[in-house]
Amino acid sequence: MAKITYVEHGGKEHVVEVANGLTVMEGARDNGIPGIEADCGGACACSTCHVYVDAAWADKIPAKDAMEEDMLDFAFKPDPVTSRLTCQLKVTDAMDGLRVQMPEKQI
Repeated sequence: MAKITYVEHGGKEHVVEVANGLTVMEGARDNGIPGIEADCGGACACSTCHVYVDAAWADKIPAKDAMEEDMLDFAFKPDPVTSRLTCQLKVTDAMDGLRVQMPEKQI
């Protein structure tokens, strides 16, 4: 289990424990965190679960695959280093302390 901090665009923080094996998106959905819409339900078929991972975590989490890279092209103001789709981030104990910032909007 990992404690993950979800930061809304306006700065409000939500710290929740997410079970290993779930995705960061499922952690947000299951805990009613606003700002992650996840319209495709985690199929990596949209960009509505886009976040910016804290820069300190960019090299600590698994790399993006080609499909996630393609979907991020449709996200609102993607950052080449810190933008991620939360549906593609499987939670492990190693993610304890992860911080993610929601963009201004999801598209």
